[in-house]
Order: sequence, then C-alpha cells, then structure tokens
Amino acid sequence: MKFNFLRKEKNTVMNYEGAKAFTMTPAEELYSAVVTTGLSNTSYEKGNERLERIQSLIKKNDPEFVGKLAVYARNDMYLRSIPLVLTAELAKQISGTDLVSRTVDGVVQRADEITELLAYYQTANERTETKKLNRLSKQIQKGLAKSFNKFDEYQFAKYNRKAEVTLRDALFLVHPKAKDESQQAIFNKIVGDTLETPYTWEVELSVLGQTKFANEAEKKQAFKNKWEELIFSNKLGYMATLRNLRNIIEAGVSSEAMSKVCSYLSSEKAVMNSKQLPFRFLAAYRELKTIDSPYIASILQALEDAVLVSAKNIKGFGFNTSVVIAADVSGSMQKPVSSRSKVLLYDIGLLMSMILQSQCKNVITGMFGDSWKRIPMPKSGILRNVNEFYKREGEVGYSTNGYLVIEDLIKRREKTDKVMLFTDTQLWNSNGTKNSFEDSWNRYKSIAPNAKLYIFDLAGYGTQPLDIRKNDVYLIAGWSDKVFDVLNALEDRKSAVQIIKKVVL
Repeated sequence: MKFNFLRKEKNTVMNYEGAKAFTMTPAEELYSAVVTTGLSNTSYEKGNERLERIQSLIKKNDPEFVGKLAVYARNDMYLRSIPLVLTAELAKQISGTDLVSRTVDGVVQRADEITELLAYYQTANERTETKKLNRLSKQIQKGLAKSFNKFDEYQFAKYNRKAEVTLRDALFLVHPKAKDESQQAIFNKIVGDTLETPYTWEVELSVLGQTKFANEAEKKQAFKNKWEELIFSNKLGYMATLRNLRNIIEAGVSSEAMSKVCSYLSSEKAVMNSKQLPFRFLAAYRELKTIDSPYIASILQALEDAVLVSAKNIKGFGFNTSVVIAADVSGSMQKPVSSRSKVLLYDIGLLMSMILQSQCKNVITGMFGDSWKRIPMPKSGILRNVNEFYKREGEVGYSTNGYLVIEDLIKRREKTDKVMLFTDTQLWNSNGTKNSFEDSWNRYKSIAPNAKLYIFDLAGYGTQPLDIRKNDVYLIAGWSDKVFDVLNALEDRKSAVQIIKKVVL
C-alpha cells in the first residue's frame, strides 16, 4: 500500500515470534483484522482477544470508515458475523447521525441477520435485565425497520428459529412500517407465529427423517426420490448443493440428477450469485476425494470450473511481467479459519496463490517454511494443484523464513517485477543469521529497483514484516477472491483503505 506520508512516531515493534515488525495505521490494522477473522482462536490470538482488538480499533478510526468497512466486509468479502459486530460497536460510539442506520441497511442481507444483530447488540451492551433490548439504539432501530421490508414470507420463515432473539421479538422491538398490505400480512404472521413452513432441503429431509419405513430399502428409495425432487425443483441452493454432494452421491440419485448438479456447480452465473469463499470449493473437493463413485471425476471438474470463475476476475499478468508467488506453510498457518471449519490458513494461502498463478504467464511458484522451494505447477486444475502442494506438507519445514524467498532472488541475480507472499505475516529468521525480511527486501531493491512486494495478510495480527508505506510494499488482506480486485486497484496506485472509503452507504 503506497502512501505519500510517513508517520514520525516510532512504528517498529516485535511480532509474535519475537522478530522485528512494523505497526500499521489504525485503518490498515482494522481492515486486516476484520477481513481475516472467523472470531476463533488462531496460533497467536484467541477469538475474544481478536474481538477486543477490533473493538479498540473501532474507537481509533473515523466512524464513516468503520461503517464502510462493515458493508465492504459483508458484500465484498462475503463475511457475515463481523459486519454485524462492527455495526453494533459503531452504534455505541456515535449518535445524532444516520450513519449507523445506513450501515445496518448495507450489512443486513438475510432475514436472520436482523436477529443476529440484535443478539450481538444485547451481548455487547451487557444487558441483563428482563427486557434486555428495551433501550435499543434509535439508529439500529431505524436501520432494522428498513431491513424488515427487504424480505418475503419464505425468507422470514426460513430463518424463523427459536433463539435468544426471535423474529417476533425483533418485530415488537423495531416496529417496522409495512410497505404495503401484503407486507403487513407477513408481519401479522410473524406476530402470530403462523408463517407458512418453507420448502427447504432442511425441512424436507427432517420430515423424511421422522418417517417410519417398512425396511431399509424403502427408506433408501425415499431419500433418493427426495434428493432428486430437491435437485429438479431448483430449491436446493448453491451452498446447500456444495455441502451435500456426499449425501447426494450416497443417495444414488439418477444420472440426470447428477448431470444437473454438475451443470449447476459449474455455472458462472450460479457461482457469482452464490458469493462463495473460494475455500468452500476446496473443502468440497477434498470431501469427494474419499468417495467411490463413477460421477466423482465429473463433479471434481465442475468444482474446478467453479473456482476458475473466481480467477476470471483477475487481470493477471502477461509474459512480459515476471511474478514470484510464495506460500507460507509454517506451523502457525495450520490453524482452522473457524471452529466449525476443517479449512486451515495454510489451505487458503495455497488456494489463493494457485488462483493467482493460473492467471500469470511468467511465474515462479513455491512454498517456504524452514527453507524456500520453487515448485512449478501447471495453469489448469487449481484445486488439484493445491492438493499436490498439500501432499508436500513438511517438505520445507515449519518455521517462517520468508526472507529466503528474497535471498534466493538475490543469489540468482534474478530481476522480477512482482513478489507475492501469502502469509500470516509472522516472519522471522530461525537460522541464526542476521538476515531479516526487511533487510533482504532492501538489498534486493538495489538489484531490481522496479520490483514490488505484495503481502497477502491471511491472519490480521496487526503487524507486518516491513514498512508497508515505502519501498514499493503493498498490503492486501482477506480470504475472498475479491482480494484480487484490490490487487487490480493497487496497479492503479490505489490502496485497500482507499477502496473501502469509496463504498457508498
């Protein structure tokens, strides 16, 4: 990220490995912390510590930037929980303005986010009395009142669950004004708890699961028929299809049904509308590798086609632009992105690097830990490439000697245009030499003065291995393929923070 100024105060600190690191501006740190969080424990930071740091950073930032970041995180980074956190925390900081209500309108994209926002607001404000939400922020209330008119009966019914805060609680609290008689009828059904049971795969399979069958064969046939019905009715959403591929295959659905599933998975329009984080495709790909079915090859190809949609938005680099892509495979990267996920930061780094690699014509790829190893990979088969990298886990060790990527270029006297690091940024030198990443980069710049370094921060710990305000060093953070939009913008000399500031509330 290129800035026209340098702060006068000291900006060097130590990272979690005890190596020299650099602080970030409050806006940069909040951005990187927000777009890389599942609010779960990481190698160096517990989930509650991350939340406390985000709460502290909100107070240090311009309120409008916080609001825009919340909307950016929801709409561009496809995150759900953290935008609600930012919105509720923002409401604690400001009043007398419609900024919060506009932020609410921007982040609430699903009916259940109305109740999720209220539940977090209740917790964040430490409400313990009987009526825990009786002093709701007027701006939260105003924003949610508008949100109530975004959804139809099906959408409300789909998320009408028994929880700490129900849709009925929210309706009484927010007092939304219906936009027409039809909407008022829906509000009345929420009050009376008479919303029509939605036709969803969860409901349909739950009902079937409670049915008594004469024998196992009859049960198996019933589930096969139900999965086929869900597939052909177009009621099985993209995420549901992705997550239920094993169940669909094991149910023994027809070849026609499998053909429709594969077409749906690989449809560019469906992929774009689904707003899936790329690692969802990797999780599905790995799940299927353990199943024996004649359809597996076709489904794996459909997943490859789907993840390729993510890559199509990258401008990429041609034969005349040399690129080095290095993935951090150190021990600290082998931590799940959330408590409910099997996907590791390690996986995301490999996946994002292979997505980028697929769009570069003149590229060196590799991984670093104790050592740095160049590993050439084909352009096609992004998910297959990730798995091939993954099989070599442990081959370069588990330290975070990122400086070796640069030292290798220096040793070869090899000029490159762009160096891309996918890392948790906790770089250090485990070899006992004086080399630091900062020192290696500074020396390399004397060999290749036009070289640029892009640090893809996958963990958001709040420090960087060198100053991202000088010497052609840029910061990008997040787990969505939208990070490559930031890469495109950096080519036009715009920073991630500048992109967020352009969000319209």
